[in-house]
Amino acid sequence: MSDVTAAMPEWEKRFRAPRVGLPEWAEDAPQRCLFVSNATGTYELYAWDRTTGERRQATDRPNGTTEGTLSRDGEWVWWFSDTDGDEFGVWMRQPFGGGEDEPATPGLDASYPAGLALGADGTVVIGRSTDDEGTSVHVVRPGAAPVEIYRHAESAGVGDLSEDGTLLVIEHTEHGDAMHGALRVVRLDGSTVAELDDSRGGTEELGLDCLGFAPVAGDTRLLVGHQRAGRWLPMVWDVTTGEETALAIDLPGDVSAEWYPDGSALLVVHSYQARSEMFRYALTGPGAGALLRLETPQGTVSNATARPDGSVEYLWSSAQLPPVVRSTTGDIVLEAPGLKAPASVPVEDVWVDGPGGPVHALVQKPEGDGPFPTVFEVHGGPAWHDSDAFAAGPAAWVDHGFAVVRLNYRGSTGYGREWTDALKHRVGLIELEDVAAVREWAVGSGLADPAKLVLSGGSWGGYLTLLGLGTQPTAWTAGLAAVPVADYVASYTDEMEALKSLDRTLFGGSPAEVPERYEASSPITYVERVTAPVYLSAGMNDPRCPIRQIDNYVERLVSLGKVHEVYRYDAGHGSLVVEERIKQVRLELAFAMKHAL
Repeated sequence: MSDVTAAMPEWEKRFRAPRVGLPEWAEDAPQRCLFVSNATGTYELYAWDRTTGERRQATDRPNGTTEGTLSRDGEWVWWFSDTDGDEFGVWMRQPFGGGEDEPATPGLDASYPAGLALGADGTVVIGRSTDDEGTSVHVVRPGAAPVEIYRHAESAGVGDLSEDGTLLVIEHTEHGDAMHGALRVVRLDGSTVAELDDSRGGTEELGLDCLGFAPVAGDTRLLVGHQRAGRWLPMVWDVTTGEETALAIDLPGDVSAEWYPDGSALLVVHSYQARSEMFRYALTGPGAGALLRLETPQGTVSNATARPDGSVEYLWSSAQLPPVVRSTTGDIVLEAPGLKAPASVPVEDVWVDGPGGPVHALVQKPEGDGPFPTVFEVHGGPAWHDSDAFAAGPAAWVDHGFAVVRLNYRGSTGYGREWTDALKHRVGLIELEDVAAVREWAVGSGLADPAKLVLSGGSWGGYLTLLGLGTQPTAWTAGLAAVPVADYVASYTDEMEALKSLDRTLFGGSPAEVPERYEASSPITYVERVTAPVYLSAGMNDPRCPIRQIDNYVERLVSLGKVHEVYRYDAGHGSLVVEERIKQVRLELAFAMKHAL
């Protein structure tokens, strides 16, 4: 170990330690893989030939690259090229073995990505989204110009292309409910083959998710995620006959699935109470209709794939142990060379009675007896959830003597459809009721020092932080808001079109239609009531939580003489550069220790 590494704080090592993502493999050349790694200090795409063992960095950009895929034959690496994290750009490609990048779909202008499907014969289907034109889907055949086959003002995207390249799934929200999508199967000329819409035209809050066509030529079975039982479950839908086949999966929590490569079974990933496990579900042959559990350690499987040899590779971690790419064969599939991330402390599960039902919280704490200075780390999304997974940020707080409480408020996934959908109309205020209940428990139990409470979060979590500082001004000692929504009306005006659709779903209309709801849920409405010092960080090129609305909030803080700091950086909705992320955490730590200790 070098002198520099030896002197490095443990929390910095967790950020700097090289990581690798789960390798994606080319469907017709499974020895060729693509994965994401931060080995150079910036997250980029890497090509890996498993036959020769060669690994090659495929992309190299100042602000990093994480969105990419392989052509089916493994000959091409596709990657999305935006500008400094603004998520607006074009698809590029380069030979798998290395070479010059080239525009992958000449003739299509820059846009936000809305899905991509690559056919075996070289046919490409691309989804595009722009603020002026909504969502469109284009088919690009080898040697031909792009042909538009779909367009709509509401958000939509490319789902999957059938194995023989004749059928395409479009996931759409034409009914106006961006939280609950519907499925349309079309031919590549755009003509409709089948429709599946559990929202009943927007009158019911049930969504569908395309999980992929059966990987067998001529097979018209589509794996679909549905919410008919009040949570996400998979079923098989034959898009030609219309037959729907329910699966004998009796598991609590949310269940997702993907096909094994021969189409004979499903790889099932079950998420429940902030942890996950895997199963094999046979569709044919001996044991058909039965779940076979695939042994994994307790923690979180963040990604998994079934390989042609029948093994399953998966990215696993726990709050205590850093991520590793494992196989059900018992092997470690892929490791990054160099520094290894130090372990942290495990999480403890807490259930707190909230106004909408029990709230699940995950607690990490330093050695010693409480009460501790405590960070309430509020996750983004909002349709997401914190889990028993490794996270360098919370571990850094624990290293500095803080307890960390993460909670899955109403709006979080993994606790049933009603829990996820509960935040409509009283947006932000619903979630903060759950935060308040967990705060009361943390103080009452002796875990948290009521004079040293930090509310913190990024994205939607940053939004809840600012809203919480204004609506619960006596509850918090300091607040840390990264890439937040701060002025909701201005944010709606400037954000990407897909997020405008989501906001209309959450609020029941646009700011012009329901202005009172946006006002009630906007942090800038309550800025005069803020008493705790506020730290804000923002990406200058962020299309999700744009900079102007954050500047509006900061200007109000300045005019009111509120204690605050603001840090702006040249990236989008967060940074893919390790040193930049460390800088941000260092600033957050310094701010909290100055104002909350």
